[in-house]
Amino acid sequence: MVDDCEILKNSKTIAVVGLSRKPYKTSHSIALFLRDVGYKVFGVNPYMENDIDGIKVYKSLRDIEEKIDIVNVFRRSEDIPEIIDDVLYVNPKVLWLQLGIRNDEAVKPVQEKGIITIQNKCIMVTYNSC
Repeated sequence: MVDDCEILKNSKTIAVVGLSRKPYKTSHSIALFLRDVGYKVFGVNPYMENDIDGIKVYKSLRDIEEKIDIVNVFRRSEDIPEIIDDVLYVNPKVLWLQLGIRNDEAVKPVQEKGIITIQNKCIMVTYNSC
């Protein structure tokens, strides 16, 4: 079993899938938190362009030209199958589904490829407990 704190300690880049432009949304505040504690953060939202508070936003994971260590997902559990092909394409070290998000069937191909998968866990809470 891989230690979540070790994952966070050894990661540099995080793509936040489902980043919202609305400051009161959890994805927005956690993306800013991750940036402020030193990660290079990219947003992914097909309905947004440019950047949000200094975080560059892309329409797709595939558009990010840098290697991604963690794909951190803020999408509903039933929407997870829609992102799996892109996750497999970018081949991060970790797929991290935020608190309340779980889809065991959808993440099977990711796990089979050897990508560490964390489900139903808040990355910020985990970071703060390390």
